[in-house]
Amino acid sequence: MSKKAPRPASRMGDPGRLLAGFALLYLVFLYGPVLFLPIFSFNDSIFVAFPLKGFTTKWYEQAFADEDMINALVASLQVGAIVAVASTILGMFGAKAITRYRVPGQSAVMAMIMLPLFIPEIILGISLLILLNALGIDLGLPVVVIGHIMLCTPFAMAVLSSRLEGFDRSLEEASLDLGETPWMTFWRVTFPLAAPGIISSLLLTFIVSFDEFLLSFFLTNQQPTLPVYIWSQLRFPNKLPSVLAMGAIILLASCLLVVLAEWVRQLGTSDRKVGLA
Repeated sequence: MSKKAPRPASRMGDPGRLLAGFALLYLVFLYGPVLFLPIFSFNDSIFVAFPLKGFTTKWYEQAFADEDMINALVASLQVGAIVAVASTILGMFGAKAITRYRVPGQSAVMAMIMLPLFIPEIILGISLLILLNALGIDLGLPVVVIGHIMLCTPFAMAVLSSRLEGFDRSLEEASLDLGETPWMTFWRVTFPLAAPGIISSLLLTFIVSFDEFLLSFFLTNQQPTLPVYIWSQLRFPNKLPSVLAMGAIILLASCLLVVLAEWVRQLGTSDRKVGLA
């Protein structure tokens, strides 16, 4: 008596469909509310409610006419640019030290560097505020920059360490053997090969700094960053539509920067694989 051949299993069985459905629901839950932000920014009403009253762009005009909001935006851009450059430089040298040299207590050093990623930001903000008050240091944007660098450097190190892992050290050794100094070897060999990771780190740390609220809330004074300013305006109903308009612009710009950072990182990874092949 011959046995029936078993049916080939489908590529997408019941567990696969279940996981795909769960992933879809998760994405809708995570990003669905965010999609309402640009929708209500075009609503011809100060109230955030359905049904929409009509289509208008006047809230965008009002947002760019708000001098305080523009000043807060400029402050966030300045802080984000400084933090991105500083944290990427620190992350670059830290990643090079970790991936190139045998550092005593390397695991403990990495744990200490990455610690700000695991400590609640409200704890970091309160701790920095207490420390600055004890030292008599005035609050303001320079202090915000320092706090953001502390938070963003681990992000930079994580991106740059993954880029420098597997780096062919013989290229640096060849440069040194040909008479280049260690500094020129870094600029002419290490830096160009690490450039995709550096660009990705700059974009990522800029976004993290620009969107940061809790540290900025505790460390700013009369000149707030944009997230702090937006939070302060939410209690005024007539200010809400222009805040939504600015939020929609920031949402679009943040998404574009994240996509660009990931594209650059993937480009660097593919280039490294081709080089190794």
